[in-house]
Formats: sequence, C-alpha cells, structure tokens
Amino acid sequence: MKEREPLDRREFTLAAVLAALSGVTITISACGGGGGSPSSPSTPAPTPGSGDKSGAISANHGHTATITAAQLTAGAAVSLELTVGDGHTHTVSLSAAEVTQIAGNTRVSKESSNDDGHSHTVTFN
Repeated sequence: MKEREPLDRREFTLAAVLAALSGVTITISACGGGGGSPSSPSTPAPTPGSGDKSGAISANHGHTATITAAQLTAGAAVSLELTVGDGHTHTVSLSAAEVTQIAGNTRVSKESSNDDGHSHTVTFN
C-alpha cells in the first residue's frame, strides 16, 4: 500500500472544517509536479461562508477551490482560480449547467488547467 504524506495541523484543520461545513469528503495528497514544500501554501486558504461549496482537489499541495453561495444562486458559468499552492495557481471552468448541478448537490468533477507541468481534478459535492 502506498504511504501518504502526513497532513500538517493547518491542512488537517482546514480539511475537517470544510468537510463538516460542506459534506464533501476531502482527500489531500502530495503533488507529483513542481518543487517546494507541499505543506506550506503561499497564501492562506479562504474560509468558506455559509452556503459556499469547496471542491476536493486531487493530488493537492495547498490549493483550494470554492464556489460562493452567490455564484451558486446566480447559476451562471464561472471560472474559478485555485488558490496558490506550491508557487502556482490553476483555473477550473464550470458551465452554468454544472454550477446548477453543484447547487443541487449533484457531484461534478472537472479537470483544472495544466500549470507548472500538471493539473488537478476538482470535485464538488
């Protein structure tokens, strides 16, 4: 069985809070690309507000992706920037139909942009 890198206290707390608030199962693992420390993102992760939905990010190393309650209510297409992780960002684009599905608690997975030699799958709900 492949051994996972341990979470630091900040990552664990963030994952636990996001899971409790959004009902999303969050898996955090190290990224195969880029350099630097996977447990020290360059910017603090945003705290989701009431009704916001955070995505689970595959092969994560400090990124977060959050759709605000206002974006979910509007139901329009959005382009989300994943927060800085390991010195770079990614974007993920969601169609209006996908935003509506996420607002209705339907699972939606999308591939992020390929930056710094890799991409991530972002899953909401």
